[in-house]
Amino acid sequence: MTEVVDRASSAHQPSGREDAAIRTNDSGTSDSGTSGSGKRAADPVVDVAALGEQLLGKWAHIRHQARQIAGHPDVRKIEGLHHTEHRARVFEQLKFLVDNNAVHRAFPTRLGGSDDHGGNVAGFEELVTADPSLQIKAGVQWGLFGSAVMHLGTREHHDKWLPGIMSLAIPGCFAMTETGHGSDVASIATTATYDEANQEFVINTPFRAAWKDYIGNAANDGLAAVVFAQLVTKNINHGVHAFYVELRDPTTKEFLPGIGGEDDGIKGGLNGIDNGRLHFTDVRIPRTNLLNRYGDVAVDGTYSSTIESPGRRFFTMLGTLVQGRVSLDGAAVAASKVALKTAIQYATERRQFNASSPTDEEVLLDYQRHQRRLFTRLATTYAASFAHEQLLQKFDDVFSGAHDTDADRQDLETLAAALKPLSTWHALDTLQECREACGGAGFLIENRFASLRADLDVYVTFEGDNTVLLQLVAKRLLADYAKEFRNADFGVLARYVVDQAAGVALHRTGLRQVAQFVADTGSVQKAALALRDEEGQRTLLTDRVQSMVAEVGAALKGANKLPQHQAAALFNQHQHELIEAAQAHAELLQWEAFTEALAEVSDEGTKRVLTWLRDLFGLSLIEKHLSWYLMNGRLSMQRGRTVGTYINRLLVKIRPHALDLVDAFGYGPEHLRAAIATGAEASRQDEARTHFRKERASGTAPADEKSLLALKASKSR
Repeated sequence: MTEVVDRASSAHQPSGREDAAIRTNDSGTSDSGTSGSGKRAADPVVDVAALGEQLLGKWAHIRHQARQIAGHPDVRKIEGLHHTEHRARVFEQLKFLVDNNAVHRAFPTRLGGSDDHGGNVAGFEELVTADPSLQIKAGVQWGLFGSAVMHLGTREHHDKWLPGIMSLAIPGCFAMTETGHGSDVASIATTATYDEANQEFVINTPFRAAWKDYIGNAANDGLAAVVFAQLVTKNINHGVHAFYVELRDPTTKEFLPGIGGEDDGIKGGLNGIDNGRLHFTDVRIPRTNLLNRYGDVAVDGTYSSTIESPGRRFFTMLGTLVQGRVSLDGAAVAASKVALKTAIQYATERRQFNASSPTDEEVLLDYQRHQRRLFTRLATTYAASFAHEQLLQKFDDVFSGAHDTDADRQDLETLAAALKPLSTWHALDTLQECREACGGAGFLIENRFASLRADLDVYVTFEGDNTVLLQLVAKRLLADYAKEFRNADFGVLARYVVDQAAGVALHRTGLRQVAQFVADTGSVQKAALALRDEEGQRTLLTDRVQSMVAEVGAALKGANKLPQHQAAALFNQHQHELIEAAQAHAELLQWEAFTEALAEVSDEGTKRVLTWLRDLFGLSLIEKHLSWYLMNGRLSMQRGRTVGTYINRLLVKIRPHALDLVDAFGYGPEHLRAAIATGAEASRQDEARTHFRKERASGTAPADEKSLLALKASKSR
């Protein structure tokens, strides 16, 4: 297949500027066609190209390459295909990715890869613009199946299986989830029992709930799988380990003896992937098929591991697979960008109601409510994009070995668990709001909102259910809180929880490497006087996180000394508050990432506009949680009323720069593939305005009854 990647290519920058086009009105004077989009000479100007490169991040060159591939007709989703046709097409598209060297970056150089972990994820994320089914099926093959062999296996395993995995000669599955156990991986019921006499492991799914379920590539294409099972040897269960298991005869594609399965059938989205169920009955595999990087079984059945603690060993093995969460975070951000570019482009062209002119209708984006629904999500998308770049850098640091301590890995896992829920929820919300903002046109499949939303729906569930992930983050926050205040006196703790007169200082909770502490002076209320000020926003957002963690920490104090059932009940009573605290923490991380990105902007016009956008994000978070700030005395009622006013002022400032901000995302028509983002609506509106203008000028336009009645009424006075 012909190489399609131009390694010197640059991001496509759409030029649509229909809202700024100068038109002539009936009286012969110039008219911008909108009430708020015309830029004045004193307005800041966004350097779209430079901002676009900043958004692309460290791996910009790889994103350019990936976007060129994602825009190729051979990998685009064809809407309306039967699911069997869609599956066949996506499998062929995997071959296209192989032929164009798009999926090998993370694998060892000696086997044809490039040991580029961050670049691999950056390129993978961009595939969501082509077809989310292609992205996820590629993720199953190389991001899960291949990565499990690479990270959990040893050099012998790499040499034996990775070449076939990389070339797609061995399509494979990642068989972890079971019908009866999703997020609770430690409790899976599949067993791998060592048979010393034959030096084999015997794989069994002992009951129906133990079947491997929702497994990509399982229904049709998978020839092998990495199967997660409880390792039992010498009648001792050593916990969950990974095993390489052949599933099908490569020639007939029939299941091998002892293996069976079912097709999961049609899903709510991602129907280009053949998800299915697998079950095993006395399936024997060689002892050496244990992926034994972290735990091994000798010929005589003796178990050994470099990690003594079973719990730590389990989390270490699962931690090597964190790239799934990292990549979903980035893919969700990319989908949000595509949706916003389409919706905002359309909103600068679509006209509805002549509110300020007797002849010309308003463009949608000049209505405050329309700005509210799109600009607030645009601000969140920028924040999520900058936060993802930090997450991706952290991921690359760990997996490249540049910064790979236990603390680094824990921080990476917690950061991924914090950001993936926010970005995937945000993507669904953004796609839905953009769909509604485009009216009936948004509901047409040709404009992709409904299709993308259906495909991304499950992103909030797989690679870790969002709510469960936030609970993991909350536990980390509590652990950091307990560590920090282990020796604190009662007065300090009381001031921290109540926090009416005492202030707060800088935030960190593990991920930021800045200690949580209580300042004896200062006032949150004073900081709130400058809502638009960076430090004022930071103080309010930080204080909310710290106070929520402290309150739950105080409520759970001593839980570890209670009987198990009582401790579990106490924890359950505060589960909601824990997850709320974790979400607040993740929002703060996004705000901080946006603020840090601002420091890297050299162009003054761009910096000014991005600062408005950052402020919109920060104030939107404060408005979202305004009841908390009011109930806890962080804002006065009077000050709370001003939050919405400040937001509305920012909307007006951002309006002239809306198209620049979405053009900086760098997605062209080949990525958007939405009829309403092509300028077609502007052409229709211009045609209509020209028609009515000519009609008025000709004097042949029918008289308006309301105008005649008004004239008659004025004459009768």
